[in-house]
Amino acid sequence: MPQENSKSLSIVIPVYNEQNFLRKLFDELILYFNSTDVEVITVDDGSIDNSPQIISEFLNSNKYKFDFKPIRLDINSGKGKAIQTGIKKSIGEYILLQDADLELDTKDSNEMYNMIKSNDDIKCIFGSRYLSGKLKKNNYFFNNLVGKINSLIFNIFFAQSLSDVHCGLKILHRSVIKKIDLTINDFGIEIDIASQIVRNNFFIYEYGVSYYFRTKEQGKKITWLDGLKSFFYLFKARYFDNTTSTNISILYSCLYMTYVGSFFGMGLGKTLFMIFFFIIGSILGIHFKIISSSIILFCIYLGSLFGNGNGTSLAVLVFFIIGIIIAKYVKKNYSKSIFGIYL
Repeated sequence: MPQENSKSLSIVIPVYNEQNFLRKLFDELILYFNSTDVEVITVDDGSIDNSPQIISEFLNSNKYKFDFKPIRLDINSGKGKAIQTGIKKSIGEYILLQDADLELDTKDSNEMYNMIKSNDDIKCIFGSRYLSGKLKKNNYFFNNLVGKINSLIFNIFFAQSLSDVHCGLKILHRSVIKKIDLTINDFGIEIDIASQIVRNNFFIYEYGVSYYFRTKEQGKKITWLDGLKSFFYLFKARYFDNTTSTNISILYSCLYMTYVGSFFGMGLGKTLFMIFFFIIGSILGIHFKIISSSIILFCIYLGSLFGNGNGTSLAVLVFFIIGIIIAKYVKKNYSKSIFGIYL
């Protein structure tokens, strides 16, 4: 069993058919991370090009001071599986996730490492391709659009404000790694990591990084299909990977918010309002458990007793907002009481 934290930094690098970039990547690792306090773990995910030979050549060279641990998976299992494998073998206090294709600058990785190790309050930093004033080169409009949409959905689902959930450059403290249990084996690993960090109440900091896209001819592997699958992973992370109490709360709030929707519109319009409020209910159920959610329901009921027609709709909406304000206050001030699990 390896001794954890015997190194300051573990760099985990998934590799799949990266013969065109590995030599330059190793040169940059020597430039920015050539220290005995660092370990570099490459996980070759069943490459069928010359990547294994290049890794072997570097292993047998005397160019580096860091510990170099190459791992080989015989069958291509996906980026997520490679990352999971590398993390399990790591022993550093900090774990840096670095792609092998050099779309993201190793210099930025070094800056993120220096930042996190100099501030004990920061436990995880995500790179962001959309925040920086640094160089960017990206011609893939669809991939870029899907990434931004996914980040928006993630923020709504998890009450966050991240600009780039899918950025492959991340650094995490060992205390974060111990709290998460990664299970997704493909490119959905980025959503898996982010959602579990948030669930465990760690704050995610972002740092703007450079981005140099590569073409399919150069070996880019992510496709539009991965973009569509990411929507599934978002919904899975938010609506299925929950405790039983959270799932009950989601169902409960969906039902009464559908009832709220019934006060608006007529005919098809009424149906659309009910669907819209059902979605709102699914989000409320994530943030409010049974007691705090019941406060919202009670306020909605009070609102339904006022006015007629449009007047009732307006009263329901006003009392709904009041209910959320009261529920947030109760949740904030009594979450550590014996009733906290229900708030």
